[in-house]
Parts: sequence; C-alpha cells; structure tokens
Amino acid sequence: MEFLSLVTELNNMENAKSVHRQRVAKFVLKDPNLFKHLIAITFDVDNKVSIKAAWILEWICTHHQLEWILPHLTKFSQKITTLKFDSAIRPCAKICEHLANAYFSKKANNIQKTMTDAQINAIIETGFDWLITPQKIAVRAYTMNTLYLFGLTKDWIHPELSHLISTKIIHESKGCKARGKHILKLIDIHTSRRLKL
Repeated sequence: MEFLSLVTELNNMENAKSVHRQRVAKFVLKDPNLFKHLIAITFDVDNKVSIKAAWILEWICTHHQLEWILPHLTKFSQKITTLKFDSAIRPCAKICEHLANAYFSKKANNIQKTMTDAQINAIIETGFDWLITPQKIAVRAYTMNTLYLFGLTKDWIHPELSHLISTKIIHESKGCKARGKHILKLIDIHTSRRLKL
C-alpha cells in the first residue's frame, strides 16, 4: 500500500518544478518508511517513473535529510551505474557530490563515520564512467567535483581526472570547459601543497 501510494504521488507530478518536488518530498518525509520505496523506484531503471523518483530522492538529500540515504548507501552506490535515463543520472550525480562534500566537511557528521571504502570506490568508478560516456553538462560538473574531493585521499584519482579533463572534457561545451579548468586549478593547488609538505 505504501509503495502504491508513492507511485501514485510520483505519477501525479506534472514536471520537475520545485513546487511539485517539494510536495512529493513532504509526502515522503511524513512517512520515513517510504524512503526505501523511493530508492527502489529510482533503480527500477526501465520504468520512466524512476526519473521522478530520482528527482525526489535528490530533493530530499539536498534540502532535507542527506543522512536518510546512509542505510541504503550500499544499494545506491552499487546501482547508480545501472541508471539509463539522463534525467535520473543528473540527480544521482548531485547526490554523489553532496556525499563527497559531507564526507570532507570540517564539521563532523554521520556520513564521515558511516561511508565505507567499498561505497566510495563504487561512486568513484561510476563517476569515471560518467565522464568517459556522453552525459549532460550538469552530470559532468557534479562528477568532476565529486572525484576531485575523493582524490584528496586517494592519490591515483587526481592524475586520472586531470588527464580526462585535459584531453576530453575541456574540449566539450563552454560549461564543461569552465568547470574543468576550475577543477584543474584545484588539483594544482592541492598538488603544490602536498609537495611542500
């Protein structure tokens, strides 16, 4: 019954306008048990309602409760590679960026305590897949930042990311070029600091 009520709410969304996303997000927030169903629908990758589920998942993680994803993080990190629709990949890429930002936040939080190396590695692997396959600018932007952050502790990431940005991404759209140059500068700064230590 919970599952069906959530599917009905998602199907009744006219579009991705914030008013609709906030309405359905509130519906889920009133009953936290719906969150696991939201994850399940997001990864029902052949069903177009998965796009709307991904919108709501990202809205909740961005505006309300990022930590709600923690019990589902293994499933999320393993299943993001299966996403097919551009409109579902974008919000999941944004969630990955939020997770990376929280993981490297100076303010202690449960994400730092809970995220496992396997979950981080799955996000990194999918991130590189998203950068070498045709994706929208937003997906590339979120992913470059996610990989930059995880590269702060995993030495092999920055050289790979720099190479990919310099040889591929920087030659794409203006948006990709601008974000790529920004990430390259951050990598250079981080590398310089490490060399001084």
